[in-house]
Amino acid sequence: MFGFDLPTIIANIPALMIGFAFHEYAHAWVADRLGDPTPQSQGRLTLNPLVHLDLFGTLMALLYQFGWAKPVMINPRYFKGNKQRGRMLVALAGPAMNLVMAFLALFLWYLAMHWLHGTEWSYVLQMVFRSIVLMNLGLGIFNLLPIPPLDGFAVLLGILPGRLAYRILAFEQYGMIILVILLFTNILNTVLYPAMNGIALAYQTVITMLLTPIFGPLWLG
Repeated sequence: MFGFDLPTIIANIPALMIGFAFHEYAHAWVADRLGDPTPQSQGRLTLNPLVHLDLFGTLMALLYQFGWAKPVMINPRYFKGNKQRGRMLVALAGPAMNLVMAFLALFLWYLAMHWLHGTEWSYVLQMVFRSIVLMNLGLGIFNLLPIPPLDGFAVLLGILPGRLAYRILAFEQYGMIILVILLFTNILNTVLYPAMNGIALAYQTVITMLLTPIFGPLWLG
């Protein structure tokens, strides 16, 4: 997903800022809508990336393909209605936002290449848009994995019946161990990359169907 050459790292900076900021803002916004004042009181109900970025987590993402932002703190006691359902909705909001941002970035990428293809800006824009698309796809899919402390684990708990969800909670203490093992083996790549490629292909198909009647044949290169 990432490269270690300087131009690629530079292109990944806006991708990280957009991916992390929108991910955390989505968590904060849904929690706020459910009645929890905690994100607002802690200044997290904003798209300002500087509020959400964790310095070490950002550097790790730039250099080692794995990073994190500051998690949004929530208090489910404030949630309206079912508390576990509220947790699930807040958790789902972050990855869902990343998948939406990936689609929008790819859409804008197609438009930019239609108008600026062959210009001196085309190469730079390709690198930036590619990084934004891949970053958001990666964040969205990765965080949906049902492994604690990822968002997918909270989504899984919200789906399962209460008694089964309670039993699954016992695995929470082993989540980081499982995650580290997956990150340092090739197991995670066998899940992430096919999923990213499949979603990207679906996005491209939809965008091509939408834009080709208007602009004619489109390309990204």
